[in-house]
Amino acid sequence: MRLRPRAYREEPEINFIPLIDVLLVILIFLMVTTTYSRYAELQINLPTAEAERQPDRIDQIDVAVDSQGNYSVNKKAVLLTGSAPLSQEMRRLGAAMKDPVVVISADARAPHQSVITVMEAARMAGYGKITFTTQATPK
Repeated sequence: MRLRPRAYREEPEINFIPLIDVLLVILIFLMVTTTYSRYAELQINLPTAEAERQPDRIDQIDVAVDSQGNYSVNKKAVLLTGSAPLSQEMRRLGAAMKDPVVVISADARAPHQSVITVMEAARMAGYGKITFTTQATPK
């Protein structure tokens, strides 16, 4: 015998409308904050140097990079691979100098990584002044 009436139980229901609203707001936020760039169509025109020749500095370390990525420090060829040995060589040459300037003379066809390796070596050696040499265009 049942004395209590049977309680009506509602079936649980999953409501997708709030979920869709939240996803739509996230999608709109991402669309508004995203920047679209076309890196494949980037046109770069490199400038040419038309400046006069700078006077020679007393406290400078000349690092040359040829088209094969070989290094020459102060006009002496060195067989160094990596930024750590190059940094040690630069420290050795700049030990007697007061705040030397690293002058990078890179061939136009030198690998980009070779130039970055010289810059990293200068940073590791503690030299913050770096400059590049250019060649004036023929007139």
